[in-house]
Amino acid sequence: MSRINTNVPSLTAQRSLSKSNKNLAETLQRLSTGLKINRGADDPAGLIASENLRSEIAGIGQAIDNSQRASNVIATAEGALQEVNSLLLNIKALIIEAANTGALSREEIEANQLQIDSAIESITRIANTTTFAGLRLLDGSLDYNTSGISTSALTNVQVISANFGSSETIPVTVEVITSAQQADLRFAASAIATTTTLEIAGNNGVETLTFLSGASAAQIMSGINLVSDITGVNAQLVGSAISFSSQGFGSRSYVSVRAVGTGSFPTEDADGNSRQRVTGQDAVATINGALTTGDGRNLKLNTTTLDLDLTLSEDFGVGTTSFALTGGGSLFQLGAKVAANQQVNIGIQSVAASRLGTLDAGFLSDLTTGGDASVGTRGGPERASSILEVAIKQVAQLRGRLGAFEKNTIETNINSLGVALENVTAAESDIRDADFAYETAQLTRNQIMQQAGTSVLATANSTPQTVLSLLQ
Repeated sequence: MSRINTNVPSLTAQRSLSKSNKNLAETLQRLSTGLKINRGADDPAGLIASENLRSEIAGIGQAIDNSQRASNVIATAEGALQEVNSLLLNIKALIIEAANTGALSREEIEANQLQIDSAIESITRIANTTTFAGLRLLDGSLDYNTSGISTSALTNVQVISANFGSSETIPVTVEVITSAQQADLRFAASAIATTTTLEIAGNNGVETLTFLSGASAAQIMSGINLVSDITGVNAQLVGSAISFSSQGFGSRSYVSVRAVGTGSFPTEDADGNSRQRVTGQDAVATINGALTTGDGRNLKLNTTTLDLDLTLSEDFGVGTTSFALTGGGSLFQLGAKVAANQQVNIGIQSVAASRLGTLDAGFLSDLTTGGDASVGTRGGPERASSILEVAIKQVAQLRGRLGAFEKNTIETNINSLGVALENVTAAESDIRDADFAYETAQLTRNQIMQQAGTSVLATANSTPQTVLSLLQ
């Protein structure tokens, strides 16, 4: 049938041509933007997934930047600590030289003391001036804050790292189950019957002493104490008997007393057993419920929440002491999300002269002129040397911890985040990016469909004109 009022084929051709135009416009948009999804209507589910992946990509990228900046901070601190370590080694050489009083004049020793003063001043200056973008690194600003520490129970508390999470404080409870003990030998008699040669051995060395027949316990004690610096063994009277004890605590400390030759010198341990050599006892304690066996009086806890070193006082036996961490430390955000398990909090202790050392040994500031460990005082070089050994050890351990943190935490974190960034970016690209090979093929198809639709529409529009032939 032929109609002129309604041209159905033309309507059909228009609809098809409109669809072809829409498809062609979408293809051109994808080719021009490079994206398969340009608005939510293109792929609602794909848009949600790709936006979530983009969020992860942004977080991972910033975490990598954070890690790299953290590495720069640690490298800056470690570089300054290296210089502090060099100064400490120079001080050690000066102390050893000053101890050579038989070959040095008083003026030369005083000159050494001036150099020591200058080096210690430089160490404190480095501690106060080492900064990164205005952040002070070695003056104790990044150390942990503590409260409630009893110096009669703990002579040293060093917090290496702590994870506060959402808590403002971390309580620490130390319960000593077994106290640290010195090595202890007993000689029960009040005198020796025959001339006896004793070999006294301890952690510092060995010395041989000969005592004549009838020598009293007090005389033997006095003779042994004269060489205690050489042997590391102290003697004291306990009633009429002699007690030989190590200067240090724990299983690494020992005392050995035995007769050499024909003499007799029977000794026994604290339980009354016949012994010539005994060792000390390490402290055993729980820290926040975690059992730890110490090294002498030193205790260590290393958990994901808390990593710290403690030193019990000599007079603290079995018992409980508590304190709290109230903040501080340096928090590094190393993950893509702000969560406790993606953060690392470490402490960087002050390396100022007044902080290097311990209550037991003394502090580096005691080595300056007027201090009781200055090389010009009697016994000063020996005490200065022991303080300096502690300071050198503390700086070396701090450098080691920072180096381990940089190598094993930061660098591995950057590597793992880099792999994650590659994979997440690839997944997001698969969902959202346009496939140019496919889209160019679609472009050719849609162009042809558009041209064909235009041609068909023209034909459909001209069809009603055939009705005119019926009017002739």
